[in-house]
Amino acid sequence: MDKRRKVANPLALAVLAELLTGPMHPYEMGRRLQEHGKDRHIKYNRGSLYMVVEQLHKAGFVAEQETVRDTQRPERTLYALTGEGRTELFDWLRDLLATPRPEYPRFGVALSLLGALPPEEAAGLLRRRLDALTREAEEIRAAVREAADGGVVWVFLADDEYRVAVLDAESRFVTGLIASLEDPDYVRGWHEFFGGTTGA
Repeated sequence: MDKRRKVANPLALAVLAELLTGPMHPYEMGRRLQEHGKDRHIKYNRGSLYMVVEQLHKAGFVAEQETVRDTQRPERTLYALTGEGRTELFDWLRDLLATPRPEYPRFGVALSLLGALPPEEAAGLLRRRLDALTREAEEIRAAVREAADGGVVWVFLADDEYRVAVLDAESRFVTGLIASLEDPDYVRGWHEFFGGTTGA
């Protein structure tokens, strides 16, 4: 059974991790998350980031350290990681790494209903998906090479390497699925079963 978290948004975990390096204000957190490429894995905007910081503050995981005032910018509150926040960070991270959980991807939903589409159309749509998967994998590989050449330590690129591995595995699966959809026995059987009753 999943452990109930006081703040369950994955963005909260990223914020706690950023604060390991020292106190900072939400704007700085957002800038660093983008610099570290975390915005590719966690959806957020400025409003959601400030909301998560406030939730972490209420939960006792971060504390206001000081308020910075200068004439150039608006007043900014710096937040620091508390002892409880540090404990939560490592407990949550260890749990996510060690325990696989179903994630209910949308592609899985589409696959469970794949038989509703004519084989020819389904194969064509999957070819489009395969092209998109290939492009994305190539883009990530290029970004990883550039980061590695720039001196980024491999452990900070593990999430990108994982994404490429997932994309490659999905590409192999989709390639095989297209071949199955184009098998004459399946095509004939589908048309006999549905008789042109599906497909808008």
